[in-house]
Parts: sequence; C-alpha cells; structure tokens
Amino acid sequence: MKVSPAPSSIGNEDLVGRRVLLVDDDPTVAEVASSYLRATGFVVEEASDGFAALHAAEQYSPDLIVLDRMLPGIDGLEVFRRLRARTSTPVIMLTALGSEDDRIAGLEAGADDYLAKPFSPRELVLRVQSVLRRSIDEFTPESVLEYGDFRLDPSARIVTRSGAELALTVREFDLFEFLLKHPNQVFSREDLLRTVWGWTHGDLSTVTVHVRRLREKIELDPRSPTMLTTVWGVGYRFTMGGGADAMV
Repeated sequence: MKVSPAPSSIGNEDLVGRRVLLVDDDPTVAEVASSYLRATGFVVEEASDGFAALHAAEQYSPDLIVLDRMLPGIDGLEVFRRLRARTSTPVIMLTALGSEDDRIAGLEAGADDYLAKPFSPRELVLRVQSVLRRSIDEFTPESVLEYGDFRLDPSARIVTRSGAELALTVREFDLFEFLLKHPNQVFSREDLLRTVWGWTHGDLSTVTVHVRRLREKIELDPRSPTMLTTVWGVGYRFTMGGGADAMV
C-alpha cells in the first residue's frame, strides 16, 4: 500500500466524529487505512473476518463500512448481502481481484463505491468523505422534484414512484437526482463520473453498473428501457417519453 502524508480534514468538519467500520484481514492494510481515517477525524472500528464484521455492524451502527471482498469465514460479497438485507449503511468495497468482472461485482451487488488494491490511503479517505457527504442529511433543505410518477425529496433522500418508495443506494440516488434535474440531456460516462461521483478520473464501468442498477429500479422492463436510454457512441439520457434517436 502506498503511504503518503495524512490528508487534512479542513472543509470536512461536518464529517468529524462519523463512525467507520473497517473490515480487512490484512493487518498492515487495516493499520494504515485506520490511521489515515482517524487522522482525518473519523472514529474507526475494525473487524478482520466476515462474522466479526456482521457482529460489529450490528453493535457499532457505523455511518459507513469499508469492506474487503476476500475475507475468512464468509467472503465480503456475502457479508454485504447480509448487511444490505437489514441496513442501508453506505458500503465501499475493497478488492484485490484483477478482472473487471471481479472488480465490479460489488457494485452489481449494490455497493456505493469500490477501490482496487493496492490503493492509496489518501484516496480511501477521499472516497469515504465523498460517500458520507452524500448520505448524511445535514444540508440546506432542497425543493422536492416531481417528474411524471416520480417524487424525489433531496433532504430526506427518498424517491417514490406512484407513492411507493424505491430502495436506492447512495450513488443510485445521486445519479437519479442528477438525471431528474437535467431531463432530455445526453451525458457521457465521463460527464457522469465527474458530476455525480466528483471524480476527474476513474473506472467508467462504475457508471455503467449504476445505470444498469438504476434501470432495474425505475424501468418497467429494464431490458427495454424507455426512460434511461443509451445514445450510442455518446452516453445516456433520461426522459419520460423516450426519444427517436435514443436506442437501448
């Protein structure tokens, strides 16, 4: 793991004291990552296997979980599935697996973000701050967005369709909110990575996976989407009525 000076918490005072559960069976990774998180103002609890992670999540009630995919006992994906069945706590997954399919498996399962090992602990801190900023409601209330059957409340971070609440992850909510605010416009994956995730670089498959998952929750037939459509060679567009030049 690359080590560099610990990042400053200036500008992130609202996150100081937030609880992070760090789950990794590598003591070196856990020690370095936890020290950086603590230096930035987070309160960190650690677990080194899947069963300990589930117990700590229940007892500790963290604001965010950093979860390694490869764990003794039960693996990270199974831990994540069990966690998600009982909590919507944001999860950032860590993976040392090399293939793209392996790297995005956590996103497919519904994780809010992921980092591939080896990673910079400074980058981990930035990812934790980014996800927490979007998941903690401490901001000036915003106007409710209504579009067709959808109603999105930015302050409560709730989306309903015809009165029924949709179960969106932090990033799915952010993506849908952005699209609702910019209907009928086409955005490339690079555009969405920069504006929704706040990253100037990163794996574009992150966007692809989240678009796919969002379609599964808002489209009547995700295999033939009519709202969140692909404009081939350009990017994605959200519109309630579809478009003649939008193809899926």
